[in-house]
Amino acid sequence: MNRSRLSTLLSLLLIGASAMAQVTVSWGTIDKRYPVEVKAEIKPIKNPSLTAWKGERVNMQLVVANTGNEQEIAIEFSDLTDNKGNIISAEQIKGGIVEPVIADTFSGCSNHAVDAHGTYPTADRITMNSTAKIAENAMRGLWMTLQVPRDIKAGTYSGNVTVTAGEKKSVRQYKVKVLESVLPEPKDWRFHLDLWQNPYAVARYHNVTPWSDEHFAVLRPYMEKLASAGQKAITATLINKPWNGQTEDPFGSMVTWIKLADGRWIYDFTIFDRWVEFMDDCGISQEITCFSMIPWRLSFRYYDQATDSHKEIKCAPGQKEYTEFWGGMLKEFRAHLVEKGWLDRTFISMDERSMKQMQAAIKVIHDYAPGLKISLAGYYHPEIEKDLWDYSVNNNGGKEFPEGVVERRRSEGKKSTYYTCCSAEYPNVFTFTDPADCEYVALHSLKIDVDGYLRWAYNSWTIDPNKDSRFRSWPSGDTYIIYPDNTSSIRWERLVQGIESFEKWQIMMADAKANNDKGMQRRLNKLLEILDINKIANESERMTEEFRNGLNKLSASKKY
Repeated sequence: MNRSRLSTLLSLLLIGASAMAQVTVSWGTIDKRYPVEVKAEIKPIKNPSLTAWKGERVNMQLVVANTGNEQEIAIEFSDLTDNKGNIISAEQIKGGIVEPVIADTFSGCSNHAVDAHGTYPTADRITMNSTAKIAENAMRGLWMTLQVPRDIKAGTYSGNVTVTAGEKKSVRQYKVKVLESVLPEPKDWRFHLDLWQNPYAVARYHNVTPWSDEHFAVLRPYMEKLASAGQKAITATLINKPWNGQTEDPFGSMVTWIKLADGRWIYDFTIFDRWVEFMDDCGISQEITCFSMIPWRLSFRYYDQATDSHKEIKCAPGQKEYTEFWGGMLKEFRAHLVEKGWLDRTFISMDERSMKQMQAAIKVIHDYAPGLKISLAGYYHPEIEKDLWDYSVNNNGGKEFPEGVVERRRSEGKKSTYYTCCSAEYPNVFTFTDPADCEYVALHSLKIDVDGYLRWAYNSWTIDPNKDSRFRSWPSGDTYIIYPDNTSSIRWERLVQGIESFEKWQIMMADAKANNDKGMQRRLNKLLEILDINKIANESERMTEEFRNGLNKLSASKKY
C-alpha cells in the first residue's frame, strides 16, 4: 500500500473515531424538553437517586448529544439489584429517545391557520425503540419510566443504562430507594380521571373499518394504556357529531336511530354494547358517559325507512319536538341499560351548555328515564348542581365549587372534578407546556379539593400527529396527549406521576384521620401550601419536586 492511500485511510479512521467520540451521554432532568440541536454544553447532573413506593412509576431522563457525524445508537437497560439478591427486572423499564414534533405557542380558543402561531420543534414523543439515529449536531432526551413491582422487597436498588455509539459505550448509573408502602392498582385509585377517547381517530390512523374486529384489535393497547393511569369513564356517543365534527375525525353515533315507515322508532345499540364491553375488558368500567342530548348544532341525524335515507331533525331543549324525539329514545335506552346491568353507572353527558338548556334537558331525563344519571363539564351553576352526579368545572372560569359543596357531594356518592381546555395556559398539557406543569395538573385537584381531572381529548389526533401537533382551532397538543402506535409522551408520563402523588397523599391522609394522628394531618396539609397556581408559570418545577419529596419523606418510616 502506498503512503498516499495509507494516509487517506488513516485520516478516514481518525475522522470516524472522532465522530464516535463526539456522542456524549449525561443525566438530565425530567423537567426539561431538551432542544433538538446542540446549542450549549450540557451541565452534568449527578446520578439520580429516586424514592418510590411499591407499585409506583418513576421517571428519569438522560441527554444524548452528538457533535460529530450521524450516529446510530443502541440503548440497553440493566436489571436493578440490591445487596441482598433481590432484582427488579429490566422489563419493568419502558422508554426511548424523545423525538420532536412541531408545536406552536399559546393562542387561546380561536380558529386560525395551522402555522399562524409559529413552527417550533418540541421534544415530546417518547419512542420505545432500542436503537435510534442521532443526526450531526443533534440532541435528544432519553426517557426512562420504571414500574416498581408491588411484590418487591423494600430497599435500595442500583441499575444502569448503556448507550452504545459505534465502539463507544457510555454507562450511566442510578439508584431507586423502594419504601415499604404499596400504591394500589390503578383501577382502585381514588383519582377520577376522565380523558375522552376517540375510537374514530384510531380507525383512520390504522386504516381499518370502524367497529370491525381489526378496529378493536388496534384499539386495545391504547385503552389499556389509559386504564393503567386509572381512567374511570368510557366516552360513548348517542348521536352523530355531538361536537359538530370539530376534530380531524368526527365522532359518529354508537346508537342507530331508525324511524320506521309506519312512524314508529327503533334503536340499535349493537355498537354501543360492543364498545362498553370492550372497554370493560380493557379495565375501564366505572362510568359510561354518553354524549350528548345538547349537541353544538342542535341537529339530530336518523335513518328514515320510508325514504331509505338519512335525515336530520332540528330542535332545542324545551321544545315539544325535542321532548318527543328524546323521550322515546330515553325510555328504550333505560330499559336496555337495566337489561345489561349498566343503569347505575351510565350518564347522559353534556359539555359547556347553558343553564337554561340544561334545565330543560334534565327535565326530559327525569320524566322519561328516572334513575339515569347526568353529568356536565362546564361552568358552575348552583341551580342544577344537585341534578349532576358527575360535575366538572372549568378551572379558567373563576367559578369553582363553593365551600362545602364538594364535601356534601362526596357524601352523596357524586363526583366533582375540574377541567382545562384551550382557554387556560396554566396549568395545562399542551405540546409546549413545561413538563412539571403536566404533573401540577393532577396536584391541583388536591389543592382545590376536588376528586380528579377531566380533559376532552386523549387521542383526537391531527393529520400527522407523529410530526405536527398543531391544529386549526387550538394550541398545539390540545387535541391529544398520547401518540399513534401506543407511543407515550413527556406530558402523559408527568400527568400520571402527578396522579400517583395525589393517591399517596389521599392514602396517607385517610390513615392519619383513621388513627387520629393530628400531627400527620397538619404536615400533609402543610404540603398543600407548596402548591400555588399563581406561581406555576415560573415555579412548577420547584413546587412539584418539593411536594413529591415531601410525601416520600413523610411516608419513609411507615408502611401504608
